[in-house]
This record gives sequence, C-alpha cells and structure tokens, in this order.
Amino acid sequence: MSVVRLILGDQLDPGHPWYRKVDPKVTYVLMEVRSETDYVLHHAQKVLAIFAGMRRLADRLRAAGHRVRYFRIGDADNAQDLAGNLRKVLAERKASRFEHQEPDEWRVDRVLAEFRAGCGVASAVVPSGHFLDARDGVARHFGAARGRWLMEPYYRAMRRRTGILMDAAGEPEGGKWNFDHDNRKPWKGTPPPPKPWDGAADLRGLWEEIQAAGVRTFGEPSAARFPWPLDREEALAHLRAFLKRGLPDFGDYEDAMHSSSDRLFHSRLSHALNLKLLNPLEVARAAEAAHRADPGRVPLAATEGFVRQVIGWREYIRGVYWARMPDYAESNALGHELPLPSWFWTGEVRMNCLRHAVGQSLATAYAHHIQRLMVIGSFCLTAGVRPREVDRWFLGVYIDAFEWVELPNVIGMSQHADGGFLGSKPYCGAAAYVNKMSDYCKGCPYDPKDRLGPLACPLNALYWDFWLRHAERFRDNPRIGMAVRQAIGMPEAEKRAVRAKAAALRADIESL
Repeated sequence: MSVVRLILGDQLDPGHPWYRKVDPKVTYVLMEVRSETDYVLHHAQKVLAIFAGMRRLADRLRAAGHRVRYFRIGDADNAQDLAGNLRKVLAERKASRFEHQEPDEWRVDRVLAEFRAGCGVASAVVPSGHFLDARDGVARHFGAARGRWLMEPYYRAMRRRTGILMDAAGEPEGGKWNFDHDNRKPWKGTPPPPKPWDGAADLRGLWEEIQAAGVRTFGEPSAARFPWPLDREEALAHLRAFLKRGLPDFGDYEDAMHSSSDRLFHSRLSHALNLKLLNPLEVARAAEAAHRADPGRVPLAATEGFVRQVIGWREYIRGVYWARMPDYAESNALGHELPLPSWFWTGEVRMNCLRHAVGQSLATAYAHHIQRLMVIGSFCLTAGVRPREVDRWFLGVYIDAFEWVELPNVIGMSQHADGGFLGSKPYCGAAAYVNKMSDYCKGCPYDPKDRLGPLACPLNALYWDFWLRHAERFRDNPRIGMAVRQAIGMPEAEKRAVRAKAAALRADIESL
C-alpha cells in the first residue's frame, strides 16, 4: 500500500513518530504554495523562515532514507495550492492512502477535510504530538460554564497535570500560583540586556526565488544574515542561550520596553515553538530545571512568568480558538469601524511609541507582548480601528503569528472585540503607562502629560474618550470601573473637549 503524508509549514518537528521507521512505500510531501503565502500579506522574514525550515526538514528526511516529494515555489509543476499538489502526488505514487497531521488553523483544517472527502483513497488524521492538550481541552475544562473563560484556573490545572513548578505536596512552588505582580518593573539601563543569540543564515538564494515567483511581502527580509532558527538544533541553541542569559532577568522586566533593545530579556522562542521545532513541555521543563539548579540566579518569579506563557496562555489561547471559530474572527462587540492607518505598513508616524513599535515590527518581524498589547493594540482599541483589520496586520507582520494563537490574542485580548469572553477587561493605557514602562516618550513631539493641547499626546484623549464612549458597558467592571467612573465624573465641558479632541485625532489619523 502506497501512502502519501502531508507535512505543513508549521509542522517541522523532526521527532514526530512518523519518522521513526523508514518505509519506501511512504512519500512525504512538503510544498511552498501561493495559497499559503497570499491569503494574507506576510512579512518577508515569515515566508523565508517557513520555506527555509521546510527545506531543511526535507533534506533531513532524505538523508535518513525517507522518500520526499518537495514543491518549490518556482517549480513549473507546482499547482500553488495544497489540494492541487496532493492530487498530483497521489496520482504519481498511485497511492491508496493519504495522511496528514492535525492542522492548527481552522482555514487549513477545512481545506484538508474537503480534500479527504473527495480524494478517492482512504485517509487519516494523526496528532502533531506538539500540544499538551487536545483542541477541545479548554472547552472540556470549562464545560457548561457561561460567561468568561479565564485563563488562571486552566493554567493551574495544567501545572497540576504536568507537575511543573509543583512541590512534593502537590502545591505550587513558593506557595503562589502566579507571580505576575512581581514582574512589572520598568528597565532603566541596568542590568545590561544580553547580546542577541540570533543566527545568521544566508537565505539570499531563497529570497531571489520568492521574488521571482511574484510572492508579495512587506518588511525587511534580512536574507543575508537571517536571524531566526530554521531547524531543531538551532532552536535548541536559542533555548539554551535564553535560559543562560535572558531568563534570570526576564521576570523583572517582562513588561518593560526600551528603544535601545528590540527584546530586552525576552526569549524570542515563540517562532520555534509555533513551527514545532521545540516542544512546549521540554521548554517549560528546561526553565524549571534552570531555576532549581540555581534559584539565586534564576528566580522563581521569572521562571513562573515564563512557564505561564508556555504551558498556560499558549494552550489556553489555542483552546479558545477552536471553541469559537469560525465566527470568532468576525467579532466586533464594540462596533469599531475606523480603517487601519496606512502608516502601519511604513512606520512613518510622529508618535514615538508607535514609530518604534511598528517600525521594529516591520524591520524584525518581532515585537514582544507588551509592545503588541499596550502600544500597538491599545492605540487601535482606543482609536476604534476595525478589529478584523488589526487582526490581519498582526497575522501578517509577526514571525510567530499563526491564526490559532494570533487571532484570539488580537480579537479577544487586545481589541476586546469578543465582548469580554476571553479578557476580563479591555487592555488599554494612556501616555502615563507608556512613559512609565519605556523611554518612548523622550524626544517625542507630543507631550505625555497633556490631554487636550495642540501637542498633547494622542493616547490621552483617545484613552478617556474610549471610556466615555463605552461607559455603560464597563462602568460596573470591578477591574476598570474606577477609570470609567473617573471619565464619567469629568465636568461636562471637559467631556466635550475630550470627545472633540478624540474625533479630530481619528479624522486626522494618517497624520499623527
């Protein structure tokens, strides 16, 4: 029986059970196709990373004796979509069976389900072996619970299930589940951030192929010295470097931002995790081991904050995605309809915080979670930008952005467009937050302490106008009710001035 097995671009784990046995009757198919590059406009580094990673895995499989059929982006026989190429290989191999790993994106899942139904051969879907929980694990955890699905109880369940950072009595190490309150310090220049542990692969040849094929991208390709890990060995080297150099100070400065560093003490491992070059359990256990080996150097608060992202938030977000799709993508509970400003594609904006965060994203395909949530996301939320447009930009610009993780983070967490199903409050801030947690306000033409003047920071009027516009929805929310009540309590003249200023800013949003 001849078998064709599809490997998607975010399924690059060389340790998958498929590869334990070499079988000449099995053909592995990998493909670079326009249907995947073109469904949203992608950052150049994202396309390069996925294509280069697939090519390395294909070479590895061939070297191990496996049979591989690879479609390069410029091949004349490339049908440029999953189904077309799969039909070609099934015919070439006279295959009687088709298999693929469980996709992580709803869109791809539907494409492959339709293909299986009509391919004319037996088929099977196998687990990727990557995630700690099933697609429906979060939904089963919360069961019939109505209202919000808060991450914290799920995270605690995952800690108990894995035993990570648990003591011998089955209690959380240190007596607390969550040290988030300890991880909110601004960074003032010390300790110095570690030197980057980036790679330097030469992908200029691949970049020429991508351009010759007519694939549209945006952002800097960095093809001459490509910084991201492209195979498991490189990803493991990045993990070791982070544990040694970044994790000790990660917790303290997890929420800090600074113009002198595009990552400070963050791991930048989400790309490798989301391509499945690393496994979340091994990453979390490695962090735990680093802490237990030297708790004086690697504090518990830093370790817990990192572990929470890897085995808590990441698994939780995936479960929300699969429970709520496909309608979740079109959520717009706050009725925001402002178009995304064109400077999101150029970085040419006078506001220093956005010029830095957006510009860094365009240059590196990366921004850490506070830059995404509390600078870019907060601006879009308070300005009233259409959530679906914010979602599409985030999906395209970031190296680690796959829809299962990006969409609920943007629609639910960042833009509160799901009406509060995922987040217990809207995450937004005025200039005071940015000024506290970064140096972005230094040298900015706008005054972070002014709300209404001609050079007042736009974040201020937009922030207070947001609470005025949505006062009825949020006034009783215990986590942010004070801000709403403060807005409601403004003198009427000041309310009118705030609304007028915010309206003028939205009308002139291209010139901020």
